[in-house]
Amino acid sequence: MDEFLSAAIGFPAVIFGAALVVIICFWLLVLAGAADHDSFDADLDTGPVGLGGVPVSVSVSLLIVFAWFGSLTGTVLLRHSGTDSATRAVLAVAVLAGSLLAAWAAVRLLVHRFRRFFPAQPPPSRLDFVGSVCTIRTGTVTATFGQAEVVSRDGSTAIVQVRRAESLPSSSRPPGPAAEDAPLATGGSGLLYAYDEDGEFFWVAPYDAALDPGPNS
Repeated sequence: MDEFLSAAIGFPAVIFGAALVVIICFWLLVLAGAADHDSFDADLDTGPVGLGGVPVSVSVSLLIVFAWFGSLTGTVLLRHSGTDSATRAVLAVAVLAGSLLAAWAAVRLLVHRFRRFFPAQPPPSRLDFVGSVCTIRTGTVTATFGQAEVVSRDGSTAIVQVRRAESLPSSSRPPGPAAEDAPLATGGSGLLYAYDEDGEFFWVAPYDAALDPGPNS
């Protein structure tokens, strides 16, 4: 036991050991609901090193675990090799590099086998906003002008261009709910019912929460 602890706090295992503590704390936060397992996917791209296809937190966690175990094993074997201290110091650096390389190879193999269990999520699209309720942010909305604020699925907000079809001739109106006489002004609610890809704006209609039958109707 003493030999294990000595190797764990010695170089190079202590480097990966410190990282392992951070990884354990992160996954405890995930279990507690205080963090998401894909929190770092937008910040890091592991594809260029062959570890793409799974959440970054998963591939990095496995890399740290394997590297720590490899460095720990190498440190124990090195201490039983009977080499002098100077040679042991040089070999310790080799153990550091070797354990990291071996861990990368092992994780790359695992990722290649199990990436099918992590289907790629489609990129965010403006069409995701169709059917959403928005808040008008301009004084009025016409067939040529208007902006609104809408909340996305992840809780973030976006300002989008909106247009109202009531000012258009009936032959030019897009399919959707009929225009009503209710005004669309600052602070009012509107329903984004269609998206015009050519004009890059949403068709909006007045929305009254009191008239919404709800999901159970």
